[in-house]
Amino acid sequence: MGFGEKRKGYYRGRYWVGPGQLRTVVDADGKTVRFGNKRAAAKSANDHEARWRESGKAKSLAEKAVEVVALVDSEPADESAITFGEYASQWYAEQDLAASTMQNYKRHIEEHLLPEFESATLADIERTHVDAWAKKERALYEASSVKTWRSTLHLILADAVEEGHRDANPAAKRRGRGKRAGRSRNRGPEKVVTDALGMLLIAERTALLSGRDDEFVAVILKGYTGMRWGEIVGLESQFCRPKTVRVEWQLYELDSGELHRCPPKDDSYRSIDTPEWLSALVSDHIARTEPKPCRCHGFTYVFSSHGEANGSARRTGVKLVDVARRAGVSVGTVSNVLNRPESVREETRIKVETAMGELGYIRGGLPGETAAHWRRSGFATWLFQPAATGWYPKKAPQVEHPVPLLAEPWPGVPARGRGASGRSEACWVPIARGLTPHGLRHSHKTVMEELGTPPKLMDERLGHEDGSVQARYSHITPGMRQRLLDALTVLWEEALDARFAMCPRSPVRVLDELLRARR
Repeated sequence: MGFGEKRKGYYRGRYWVGPGQLRTVVDADGKTVRFGNKRAAAKSANDHEARWRESGKAKSLAEKAVEVVALVDSEPADESAITFGEYASQWYAEQDLAASTMQNYKRHIEEHLLPEFESATLADIERTHVDAWAKKERALYEASSVKTWRSTLHLILADAVEEGHRDANPAAKRRGRGKRAGRSRNRGPEKVVTDALGMLLIAERTALLSGRDDEFVAVILKGYTGMRWGEIVGLESQFCRPKTVRVEWQLYELDSGELHRCPPKDDSYRSIDTPEWLSALVSDHIARTEPKPCRCHGFTYVFSSHGEANGSARRTGVKLVDVARRAGVSVGTVSNVLNRPESVREETRIKVETAMGELGYIRGGLPGETAAHWRRSGFATWLFQPAATGWYPKKAPQVEHPVPLLAEPWPGVPARGRGASGRSEACWVPIARGLTPHGLRHSHKTVMEELGTPPKLMDERLGHEDGSVQARYSHITPGMRQRLLDALTVLWEEALDARFAMCPRSPVRVLDELLRARR
């Protein structure tokens, strides 16, 4: 029986031709064939031994040796010689996964794996090479990202092992050795969460930054349902119902900029119970904005976004003069409503505010048209992060700087245009540094934990699946649902009362209406 013998940097095939007589697999020139793994060497050795035994007994040992050498020419090429680049391309083409997964694999392979391993043969990739590559990547990128790329490399090489190109996976992590302390030194920072008042204040600021009500409604909806970002962006009007929001689809943003309509993560279809006030907030928003089917998918979505930033300032938006014409008053009167409402008659003030609502005007609002959908990075970078921290992030050529504000009306309206920083009168204090849009999902889970919500109901709302025996024998009752909705309503009312105590008015129209009901 043939076998593979380990040599320095390669394996060679060895097989028996008689008692105490071993031969080595050689090529047509009589040189030892070098195999990249033990399995390939053993297979070739077994083939040679079988052919040797099938040859006639009358032939001399020398004749048999010449015959075996001649047979080498007819054997297929050594599979261990395939390069990582060739195999990775073949491997990727054979995958049939979700568009988002295929995109991620492609990015990992093209941007991080091929630059290092493309020309290396599969058999030549050693654990030391993988560890050195990972160390070099960690010096440039976050450890969590490098861990993801290494997982993709492990997956590719695992399939290579299964197909016989290698006998071991060099990307497999070794079991921990040495000291146990510090094994989690590469873990990320703790996830930041906020409470009901924090959600309300951040929602108000995002609306002030965008100049619309859409962002206010979306942040509140996300914070009180725990929906994922793609589920919020992909929420269609038909799935907003009087007592529930149905999660049927999500929009996943690909690197190409395309928003791919696909099922929710892990097929987490679900109906999320919503309090009456939240259902009314969403339904009123739909009635006010009258969303139309988007051109990219042909479906009617609840939320839209601003258009591209480039050139948006040159497009005409709603101005004071437009409000004045609609209300039938002077521009000065509109200005007085904004800055000194006590000096304007109640009847005129209501007329002006009605015109503002009909035209979608908010003081300091961004001019420009809307786009079909939000972009994840644009929303997080230019709306959510400044709202949560009070600072615009560092984005070349701009450095990190506070959001410049006009002090009145409270809580301050972002100053815009050239020289905005010079005209600013105030800036926002941080609400929750490090909070991200996804952090609102964590916040909702944390709130439910504080309210004593049963785990089964929490998993249902978040779209999680618990396969434990405890979950199998737990069931959700109408009473559980109602108690959670009642508790969420109490939190909402308390947040509105706290916001009213800060200032009974808001430049955001939808929030001002909610505060007016409490005046």
